[in-house]
Amino acid sequence: MVAIKVHGSPFSTATMRVLASLYEKDIDFEFIPVDMSKGEHKQEPFISRNPFGQVPAFEDGDLKLFESRAITKYIVLQYGEKGTQLFYPDAKKQAISFLWAEVEAHQFDPASSKLIFELTFKPMFGMTTDQSVVEENEAKLVKVLDVYEENLSKSKYLAGECFTLADLHHLPNLHYLTKIPSAKKLFESRPHVNAWISDITSRPTWSKVAAMSNQAL
Repeated sequence: MVAIKVHGSPFSTATMRVLASLYEKDIDFEFIPVDMSKGEHKQEPFISRNPFGQVPAFEDGDLKLFESRAITKYIVLQYGEKGTQLFYPDAKKQAISFLWAEVEAHQFDPASSKLIFELTFKPMFGMTTDQSVVEENEAKLVKVLDVYEENLSKSKYLAGECFTLADLHHLPNLHYLTKIPSAKKLFESRPHVNAWISDITSRPTWSKVAAMSNQAL
């Protein structure tokens, strides 16, 4: 019996983040789809797993977690010897990784998530894109990418020369952003950002997650 279960949606960026970490760590798990179009994430039995009604929910034996970034950190700490390390044993280097993981959560994700909603999901569901929201968040994303370009001119990955959770956490939003022409132009105009994106999105483990998402859509 597989101890780890992930309850979620394959096109949810938060779910994708957890799946990517599990594939990187080469850990067996059971994926249990949650049909968000039917509101299953707001009903029992899911709501008992995450009282906020958001995917994913995670189980490892008797341990139950929600919030994708907390889940990925647990996976890395609990299964440190398996698969890709994703974590620096040196405290100072790991502090830099923590820093860029925080930048992803508080700077990159808010702007990019709003762009994805406006330019990908709204058209998908027959809703009207709010161009003012797009312009506002493109401007925010530009500022973030300028900081990334400077940082990535000094190292291969955000926190140094090793692929860590700081990089991995970006993958779900990049999955959608690279399909949006205006966002793709922002990446391509920044050579170090563009090289970094090409590198991390081409990882074989990420290809498995992207395939799950593409099939669901």
